[in-house]
Amino acid sequence: MEEMEVPMEHLHEKIHEEAHAQEHKPEGNWIVKVALSTAIVSVLAALTSLFAGHFANEAMIEQIRASDQWAFYQAKGIKAEVKSATAKLLTAQGHAAEAEDATKIEEYKKEQIEIKSEAEHLQAESKAHLAHHGALASALTLFQISIAISAISILTKQKPMWFLSLILAAIGAAFFTAGFL
Repeated sequence: MEEMEVPMEHLHEKIHEEAHAQEHKPEGNWIVKVALSTAIVSVLAALTSLFAGHFANEAMIEQIRASDQWAFYQAKGIKAEVKSATAKLLTAQGHAAEAEDATKIEEYKKEQIEIKSEAEHLQAESKAHLAHHGALASALTLFQISIAISAISILTKQKPMWFLSLILAAIGAAFFTAGFL
């Protein structure tokens, strides 16, 4: 569940080049603001990518642990069934079943209850990590779109595009925050 990285370095370079070229022009102050806001959004995007990857990894680890618990649960069930079938065969052949077999079967059943509880708990943790990952992946996407639109605003010299990029970055920040709640 690795996040796919979109190369944005060339956009950052272009924005900074434009900012330096425009510093002494009347609209130069605006371009510097766009460059600064884009740099901040870039940092947020990098952090978001890091955290999204962390939550994806944790979800996978918890799911693997849950799968291990379910396999253990099944093994205990198989052991209980083998003991039960052995006891039935002995009884059918006129032999007495061992008293400890019934005790062992009950022990396996009790262990299965505990194992099932742990497996379900691990699955719930995995789902929670995936929910965090989902919110952060959405935030990352919005941050990347915001960066691209900032670059477009500088290239086309359209301030409304920059405002749109700021709105998208704000929505991305909301998803980023939601990713930790």
